Amino acid sequence: MKIFGHKAPLTAVIGLAIIFINIAVALIGPLLVPYTDTQIVGKMFQGISHTSWLGTDKLGRDIFTRLVYGARLTIGIALITTLLSFAIGITTGLIAAVTGRWVDIFLSRLCDIILSIPSLIWALIILGIFGQTLTSLVLTLAFLDSTRVFRLARALGMNLASLDFVEVARLRGEGLMWVVRREILPNAMAPLMSEFGLRFCFNFLMIAALSFLGLGVPLPLSDWGGMVRDDMQSLTLSKVIPTISPSALYPAAAIALLTVGINLVVDWFLSIDARPSGAQAEM
Repeated sequence: MKIFGHKAPLTAVIGLAIIFINIAVALIGPLLVPYTDTQIVGKMFQGISHTSWLGTDKLGRDIFTRLVYGARLTIGIALITTLLSFAIGITTGLIAAVTGRWVDIFLSRLCDIILSIPSLIWALIILGIFGQTLTSLVLTLAFLDSTRVFRLARALGMNLASLDFVEVARLRGEGLMWVVRREILPNAMAPLMSEFGLRFCFNFLMIAALSFLGLGVPLPLSDWGGMVRDDMQSLTLSKVIPTISPSALYPAAAIALLTVGINLVVDWFLSIDARPSGAQAEM
């Protein structure tokens, strides 16, 4: 099967199918489910039934409905965070690569300071100070993740800035921003696109981890990490009472499945980037 002009292996097709299904659920799923994500429809940890396909949570809310609503919120926040982090990281990284020495030193040392402390600890500190809101969550994760994008963009920019076609553009009298926008950025897009998938996966898991710790998506909004935290008790009770739904397993499985799907597609993109071009292959 060919995708984007390249023959895709079965693993990549499976990964794309997982991603598209999750996107479809996030976009139109809430229009199809019979309940709202806060509506109580049964007893606590009620088992699978014709009214609750995956059972209920600790408050009697429908797990399937909350999974669908959680897909929209979890995937949407991760996507917005990744886009914002790439906008910050690419801009600062390419500026550091093509401008003067002092700008590069300042931005690089600032990036090193932030990277010296694990992102989870930074996130816990910042969210603890500024409060648990969607805005603070997105801005915090985007700022922290932009440091990784900065390092990649800076390395790519420095390598490309030394090539002949960039020097020719400068000798023609083209401005610095024109060179960055028209010469350097287009030639750095392939590795940046592969990195985008990895950073999205990282942000997706970070949001789930913060929600599990109680500092992610604020209540009563539904997200997969928060659902796992809220329903952990069901795993213990289901071992004793078989009729109880192990409701914490379903959002955990959704997190794992989407992570696997994204990594399958990213691995395929990386293999495409690593292949030699036609001229190189003939040599």
